[in-house]
Amino acid sequence: MARDIFEKCTKRSRVDEAKEKGIYPYFHALETRQDVEVIMEGKRRIMLGSNNYLGLTTNPEIMEAGIKAIEQYGTGCSGSRFLNGTLQMHLELEAELAEFLRKEAVMTFSTGFQSNLGIISALVGIHDYVICDRENHASIYDGCRLGFGKLLMYKHSDMEDLERMLQKVPDTRGCLIVTDGVFSMGGDIAKLPEICALAKKYGARVMVDDAHALGVIGDGGRGTASHFGLEDQVDIYMGTFSKSLASLGGYMAASREVVEYVKHVSRPFIFSASITPASAATALAALRHLKKHPEIVKNLSDISAYFRKCLHDRNVKIIDADTPIVPIYTYSEENTFIRARMIYEAGVYLNPVITPACPEGECLLRATCMATHTRELIDEASDIIAATIDAPICL
Repeated sequence: MARDIFEKCTKRSRVDEAKEKGIYPYFHALETRQDVEVIMEGKRRIMLGSNNYLGLTTNPEIMEAGIKAIEQYGTGCSGSRFLNGTLQMHLELEAELAEFLRKEAVMTFSTGFQSNLGIISALVGIHDYVICDRENHASIYDGCRLGFGKLLMYKHSDMEDLERMLQKVPDTRGCLIVTDGVFSMGGDIAKLPEICALAKKYGARVMVDDAHALGVIGDGGRGTASHFGLEDQVDIYMGTFSKSLASLGGYMAASREVVEYVKHVSRPFIFSASITPASAATALAALRHLKKHPEIVKNLSDISAYFRKCLHDRNVKIIDADTPIVPIYTYSEENTFIRARMIYEAGVYLNPVITPACPEGECLLRATCMATHTRELIDEASDIIAATIDAPICL
């Protein structure tokens, strides 16, 4: 008789242990809009655990664009872009995003996660190599698994280790270096100038995941390559609409020939329904808002710097970076869950980060700012965090 495949589901896990202790930190239910203040499970919380970097999810013009798209196109596309699922609005979104990112072409995917699956698996064939920063997003690794190429990994932001990996690639093989632009857990920015220089030296191509960089860094929020003035040296940008652009979906920006190739061989693209009319319309409206109001990128930078200063002034130990992601050290998994619960009960929502999203013993509470946070809210949240992060345990 075969072993029961569900056996693993019945074994006691750390999820069960956390729930029994009353410190399980996930799946808290929102009862209001995604904003700087929310009602979550019946109580007001300051939202410092969202990727809504520009605060556009509640912008009236952007919400109205989604409503009008449903009225015009209905609720869904009912098919893939390949078949019946291409709307004129998809083409407008791709054209305007390509112009904004200063690339020849853009193609959209149904989610950001799916974008990495679809791009990497289409481009990295059985005779190719893909080289990844060890702290890249999980979707990048899954895209590598879906392809058939050889995966090599380098230590986080270690350029000497990256060069060692590049030296392992035979001259007869293609090579793609993939890196997050802004790393989602630590908030640090990739060493893109060094990466591009090494890629040129060894004949590799460069792909940057800008999920946490679009709308956050670069000229007018154009992302990591723009931040460093390397737009002509990065071959592929990948990003998502679910963060700064306040919607759902993902994209690839590259040369026209690369986009056309991926469109016709990427299984996650070909065999998935296209993004809904409302998602396309809100992403396009958010992009237009960003182009019209580039000052919101500076607002985001300013409030993030203010938050870091507030935590420093209150002796809260953080990882410093020039992005809206502000990680707070909690070290052990249990302490992370406990502190997340205590801070949550005191009125602030943060994201607990544990292994494998961070190295063992370096667990974090991940706070993220929005351009629409006020200094008063940041002051209030900082006081709560400082009073709770090292306080006696009280659950």
